[in-house]
Amino acid sequence: MAEENEVIFTEVQRFSLWCYLLLVCAIGFSAVITLYAVPPEQSIVRSLGIGLPILFLVLFLTFKMETEVHPDGLYVRFFPVHIRYKKFGAADLEQYYARTYKPMLEYGGWGIKHGFGNKGKVYNASGNKGVQLVLTNGKKLLIGSQKPDDLVAAIDQMLKQK
Repeated sequence: MAEENEVIFTEVQRFSLWCYLLLVCAIGFSAVITLYAVPPEQSIVRSLGIGLPILFLVLFLTFKMETEVHPDGLYVRFFPVHIRYKKFGAADLEQYYARTYKPMLEYGGWGIKHGFGNKGKVYNASGNKGVQLVLTNGKKLLIGSQKPDDLVAAIDQMLKQK
């Protein structure tokens, strides 16, 4: 019998490099505008105009999507939005399959998003592949993955152990 803390599959993803570059450019632009547009006498406004975007960048750098499969379930979290993992046990899964999707067209980008129409929710950090979950409550959740076939195989293994 497998132990519940045994890890069958694990994957950690971060946003792609272009997301970080775009954010750094936006913060640099914001800092330059703040320095030129806000008079030196308004030091608090200048500090906030430069400090808040830098704080946002530091927070953004901590974002990571973690996916794990254990014998008792599939665990997903988008840290630091989710401090604890969201667990999906065998009883929660009606259907699951690997698929390729269009992040911008179907969900409006990367992160934690609600899809257009009846697409459901997505947790993704990069790429265009993932595992579509159809839950027993009728809701849909797409989990972005760079290794969707391995994730499906791990879910298969989890279900066989139950």
